[in-house]
Amino acid sequence: MRTALSIAGSDSCGGAGIQADIKTMTMNGVYAMTAVTALTAQNTLGVRAIQEATPEFLRQQLDAVFEDIFPDAVKIGMVASSDLIRVIADRLHCCKAMNIVVDPVMVSTSNAALIKTDAVSTMTEELLPLATLITPNIPEAQVLSGMEIHSSADMEKAAEQLGKSYGCAVLLKGGHCVNDANDLLYSNGTLRWFEGKRIDNPNTHGTGCTLSSAIAANLAKGYTLEKSVERAKDYISGALAAMLDLGKGSGPMNHAFALNNKYSD
Repeated sequence: MRTALSIAGSDSCGGAGIQADIKTMTMNGVYAMTAVTALTAQNTLGVRAIQEATPEFLRQQLDAVFEDIFPDAVKIGMVASSDLIRVIADRLHCCKAMNIVVDPVMVSTSNAALIKTDAVSTMTEELLPLATLITPNIPEAQVLSGMEIHSSADMEKAAEQLGKSYGCAVLLKGGHCVNDANDLLYSNGTLRWFEGKRIDNPNTHGTGCTLSSAIAANLAKGYTLEKSVERAKDYISGALAAMLDLGKGSGPMNHAFALNNKYSD
């Protein structure tokens, strides 16, 4: 059994964050573990409140995992403050973590800010250089690169800049009306487009968390980066196409769309 660790915030409505990561990793065939960076009070309509973990408690969670069940991959999601980012970077470096996927979460689907302004620079200086892959969407890539992104050509320039700046692979997610859900991977000096069909489903809560977790799970199983991205995109397309409709706002996907065993009846 391969293992993956999610370092992220908790989502009380279960569509994003730690909850989405556990569901995704489980459905993608790995054992999921967690280190919670924050508790959020949220639903499909928005984020009501955030309570951060203390740096020392986050450190204890990470050490507890790494000392006992060493993860084959690590996914990092919502981390709101510089102090927490520094703890994560320190422990990942000291523990020689591998297959690190960073989803640089900055804003929720409902447009609530999920990271403090000063924490962005800490992330770029201390965390992103440790990453195997970062998975920014277009707004996040604009912040990280300082570039305006309005076209596929802009995406290529931004992905290459980010990859060279931080020494990691970059999956720049299309969406946000730039193209028809096509994502761009920059890795080892080369660019590859992953074509995707936009699914007419308004319930997209947790898509970023789900994609990055699925990639981490597949890396943990030994797939190449390109194959991991391909398999993750197939998984998230299936979860969206299941057309789950819960809540009064942007609802969650059906992470268990492919679940078919005697316990599901």
